[in-house]
Parts: sequence; structure tokens; C-alpha cells
Amino acid sequence: SDGSIRLHQMSSEYPLLQWNDSTNGQPIIALQWALTRPAVFFVLDASSNIYIWDLLENDLLPVAKQAIPSEKVVTMALLGETEKSSGFLGVALAKESGQIDIQYIKKKWAVP
Repeated sequence: SDGSIRLHQMSSEYPLLQWNDSTNGQPIIALQWALTRPAVFFVLDASSNIYIWDLLENDLLPVAKQAIPSEKVVTMALLGETEKSSGFLGVALAKESGQIDIQYIKKKWAVP
């Protein structure tokens, strides 16, 4: 609820990494690992901002942030083909009105 993210190992109750206030205090609505690149994950906050984290590039801050200003985004889901190395990765955004937008992710965050 405060924008904090913790990365845990299944065998320990203590986080390996923790990022406090990662969304400037906005509650996190959804978090999902990239299907095609294990070091990348996406975070959606309550203000309809999407943060892209690439732990191989920077493990302190997100590598990108994208605001979705047109309408409130209520959830997201990542799309991709894990068995292929094509690097296809997309994000489906469900908006408050019921509209669904699909956006493609840059190859640098999608290629294994």
C-alpha cells in the first residue's frame, strides 16, 4: 500500500532486496515478471504509472516509467512466448471503462 517492493527467496522470511517508496508512495496495483526475460518485472501503481525494472541494468531504480494519462488503469497482464526467443513481449492494460489496450514492449526489455 506504500509503494514498497520486496524480493524474497522462498527459503527465507527476510527479503533479498527491498525498494521502499518505489512508486513515490502510490499503492501498487499489480506486479508481474516478464515472461521472456527473468531479470525484468513490471509494476502498475494506483496513479496508472507503469514502472519497468531490469535488475541486470539497475537494481536500485526502475529503468523506465510510463504514465497512462487517458484513463485509470485497474490491472495489467503481460503477454509473451516463453518458449521462443523472438523477444515478443506485450502488456495488456485493463481500464476503468472496460477498455483493454495492448502495448508492445521494447526488445531490449523483452529479448532473453
